Amino acid sequence: MTQPMMDAVPNAVTKRSASSPWMLVWHRFCQHKAGLISAVFVFLLTLLCFSAPLLADWFGHDPFEVDFMTRFEPVSDTHWLGADELGRDVFLRLLYGGQVSLAVGAVAAFATAILGTLVGVFAGYFGGKLDAVLMRIADFTLSLPTLPLMIVLAAVDLSKLGLPESWAQGENASFIRIIVIVALFGWPTTARLVRSGTLSVRERDYVKAAIGYGASPWRIIRRHVLPNVLSPVIIATTMALGGVILLESALSFLGLGIQPPMPSWGNMLQNAQEVIWQSPGLAIYPGVAILLTVMAFNFLGDALQDALDPKAGQ
Repeated sequence: MTQPMMDAVPNAVTKRSASSPWMLVWHRFCQHKAGLISAVFVFLLTLLCFSAPLLADWFGHDPFEVDFMTRFEPVSDTHWLGADELGRDVFLRLLYGGQVSLAVGAVAAFATAILGTLVGVFAGYFGGKLDAVLMRIADFTLSLPTLPLMIVLAAVDLSKLGLPESWAQGENASFIRIIVIVALFGWPTTARLVRSGTLSVRERDYVKAAIGYGASPWRIIRRHVLPNVLSPVIIATTMALGGVILLESALSFLGLGIQPPMPSWGNMLQNAQEVIWQSPGLAIYPGVAILLTVMAFNFLGDALQDALDPKAGQ
């Protein structure tokens, strides 16, 4: 092989790598500055929130321990954002609250995506009566007044439904309740997106060829349908994360979401109502955290939508 041909081989490999689908997605994503900054913000926030136990050991504070000697202590080297009405470190409680809010948002959004994807794929691929029944259920769910129903369901006493008292009053009960409520009301949007994509993929030549060769419906769904409908699911899930965090904060602010002593940004805002004139920061810090996080997920969803759109680079 001559020297020019040898030089051309690495260049061809590099060009092929740079033009691969995922590299093109990455390059389009990097061009979206707001989305890139939001991704870095979400990553650092997640890392910081889930490092809260290590930071608590480093500071030497227990964010759950009441200390009336340090009530409303101002910002200092020992309390970076001061102390609350019970003498607890606000910075550490903000991080622990971020753990809960981010975890609720992520788990609820993924549960919604999984349920909506399954319904959408089955409705779009099998069609017929199954499609009609599932889509009518989706239309009915979308027509319901979501927020009032969520408030009613969040206020239900689980012990009166036959669940064990120890579980119904446990710290994880409110966490699981919000995830279930969000999944029950949030799946129709994802289901409609997936159904639309499935109907399109089902009519393509390679799918018809696979059916002709005797491939089972489950194999076709797994190998051909799901990979082609994941892009809108990823975008919808990312955008739903911010909405779920906002919803959890609203329910917790009303006293129907995450219950103390487990902190969340919503119940931190609720606790700050009575002392807002004495210490405005107790309301400002969680409010700003909610605002920035919801905005970051919205910008991130917009960036992913542009990056995963094949027409974006044209």
